[in-house]
Amino acid sequence: MSGPIVHVLAGDIGGTKTLLQIAEFDNGTPRVLAEQRFDSRAYPGLAPMAYEFLASQGRLGIERACFGVAGPVTGDAAHQQASLTNLPWRLDSDELAKVLGLARVRLINDFQAVGYGIEGLERGALDTLQDVPQEFGGSRVVIGAGTGLGVAFLHRLGGHYEVFPTEAGHMDFAPTDEDQDDLLAWLRRQHERVSYERVVSGMGIEDIFRFFLEREGVADDPLLNAPDIPAAVAAAAASDRHHAIAERTMALFVNAYGSVAGNLALAALARGGVYIAGGIAPKVLPLLKDGRFMVAFNRKGRMTPLTQAMPVYVITDPKVGLLGAALAARRL
Repeated sequence: MSGPIVHVLAGDIGGTKTLLQIAEFDNGTPRVLAEQRFDSRAYPGLAPMAYEFLASQGRLGIERACFGVAGPVTGDAAHQQASLTNLPWRLDSDELAKVLGLARVRLINDFQAVGYGIEGLERGALDTLQDVPQEFGGSRVVIGAGTGLGVAFLHRLGGHYEVFPTEAGHMDFAPTDEDQDDLLAWLRRQHERVSYERVVSGMGIEDIFRFFLEREGVADDPLLNAPDIPAAVAAAAASDRHHAIAERTMALFVNAYGSVAGNLALAALARGGVYIAGGIAPKVLPLLKDGRFMVAFNRKGRMTPLTQAMPVYVITDPKVGLLGAALAARRL
């Protein structure tokens, strides 16, 4: 017997772009009814943008909404406030509910939204790196390198997975080979403290590249003139032109990524799965699948049999955060 049909408003709110979506849930399965991309900087805040979107779609009986926000979220389960890292917006869940005429509005961090979205992903939205059985209801961890390094733990509560945000990306970087030892010493000369985010992120790729250039005595490189240096380095490493330093950069990046993912898998006892998210992974998927990532992931000494029993996936759906916001809205 199917339950009542529920319509929700979901949003993925970023400093550059915002995606808004109206989804319909019929017995737990979401169906997208409307979706629109907005230029975030063209609006003074989220409320007028969301109001415009709802008005254009006739509202469809929507009473609840959830927005994943690229910035810190404070408050409690009943009332949240948020600031965007790269946009001068201050969001308040109660004020949004009042302006939009909704019964409930929830604000969550954008990486928390990714965690919620995992539960609704189709199998085709996952690329498997370690194909072993999942433990039903087992703990999960999601880790995503992009501008920074996001980490969240997921535990099954009340019939669904609840997401627990962390700042684990700021744990101290732990080298696992001589190149990483040298990189850590080089980074220490520039930063008071070196976290994993300094290595496993877009800025990490650029710093690793600059480290190798300096160590090899290369004064300059054309890739340093690229508008997006991390993307240029990753592309050069994957090309047929065999840019040696770009290749070494991405090899170190992948090794460090696999190592910290394995560390977090041990911390969470992630028998329910390890999920690699973020903007970088889908773009360097061949590098993640060539074996080095999983070698580093499973290089855990006496704990290797434990990590080898954990499934590992790369999330390839770029809208997983929007899906997560819709699932969170449905549960309000």
